[in-house]
Amino acid sequence: QVQLVESGGGLVQAGGSLRLSCAASGRIFSSYSMGWFRQRPGKEREFVAVIRWSSGSTYYADSTKGRFTISRDNAKNTVYLQMNSLKPEDTAIYYCAVDKGFINSEYDRAVVYDYWGQGTQVTVSS
Repeated sequence: QVQLVESGGGLVQAGGSLRLSCAASGRIFSSYSMGWFRQRPGKEREFVAVIRWSSGSTYYADSTKGRFTISRDNAKNTVYLQMNSLKPEDTAIYYCAVDKGFINSEYDRAVVYDYWGQGTQVTVSS
């Protein structure tokens, strides 16, 4: 069992930056991957980024590529999401999640993730 706790959300002006953290308790195996998703008001949950725990390989949604960076600290069992050049359309609840495996064609599908955090609100004002 893995528990995830996100932090770092808040209110920021357009063009600003935020860094989200997700601390995991419980054993994180090398086969796991950790991802970030977001849910905007009235929208379905959507993929943001994912990192493979062992290799550190990263994958991004087109909408966040070049602005967001996902990273991990293995010693702290923590994954980060550095968000730069934020836009009002980035306003959402951001969730971190753990997938106990990794399938290249499915990492952007929320249904494949096994554990979820409670979410942290990010609000970008124009």
